[in-house]
Amino acid sequence: MRSEICIFDLKTGAVTSVLKTDRLIEAPNWVGNEEAVIVNGYGRLYRVNLNAPELDEIPTDFAIICNNDHGVAPDGRQMAISDSSEDGLCNIYVLPVTGGRPRRVTGVSPSYWHGWSPDGKTLVCVGRRNEGAFQVFTIPADGGCETRLTQGFDHVDGPGFTPDGKWVWFNGERGGGMQLWRMHPDGGALEQMTNDDRTNWFPHPSPNGKSVVYVSYKPGTKGHPRDRIVELRLLPAAGGLPAVLLPVFGGQGKLNVPSWSPDSSRFAFMRYTPASE
Repeated sequence: MRSEICIFDLKTGAVTSVLKTDRLIEAPNWVGNEEAVIVNGYGRLYRVNLNAPELDEIPTDFAIICNNDHGVAPDGRQMAISDSSEDGLCNIYVLPVTGGRPRRVTGVSPSYWHGWSPDGKTLVCVGRRNEGAFQVFTIPADGGCETRLTQGFDHVDGPGFTPDGKWVWFNGERGGGMQLWRMHPDGGALEQMTNDDRTNWFPHPSPNGKSVVYVSYKPGTKGHPRDRIVELRLLPAAGGLPAVLLPVFGGQGKLNVPSWSPDSSRFAFMRYTPASE
């Protein structure tokens, strides 16, 4: 499998290839106001300067089994990671964006980070408790008691705050179909935002609050597998009909975390090519 970090320009529809590698690289996340992204590869995190692209490993001390659920805080100084090095189950940690020793945030595992609140005080994540289904939780970024937000879903993933902090978007499955939803940060005012025959994952609100980009699989797809033809789609933040931006090969790892540029003009994503091609 070949991995390619790409940038999609919303104004022109052009795709710029930033870096190609024979390594499996996943989940680009924009680094604040910088022209750089953070990606995951084989349990480690790497910073990639978009103007001089190369994989520059970020030191994470003991955390060497990081998955692709990571992201930079609103102030650009910290990042959250999801790692299973300590006890074999995934936990959420915070560390300087340049690297360092991670500080554990979650007390219960497994937990997977997905978003920061606009003020940087709260993390939103998914977790499984007592062998039940994955649900959405919030937890203070400094650590403390978690708050469960969702009820009655067979599975959820990909929660993230809108830039005004009024909504949390996520993908949720009820009755066999994975669709996009939003709710208030206290779990109230739940709304279903897509209702089609597609399997829709990982909604990411734009920093200007106007749009939500997400990954859409063919009807009947189970989970969020890799090695599929998927569509990158754009939905108005208030709801409505989505626009198809790009059909592309991949799936898992392509757009798992928030990857918008700060001015909402571009977003990063992964494109994959089978090694035989």
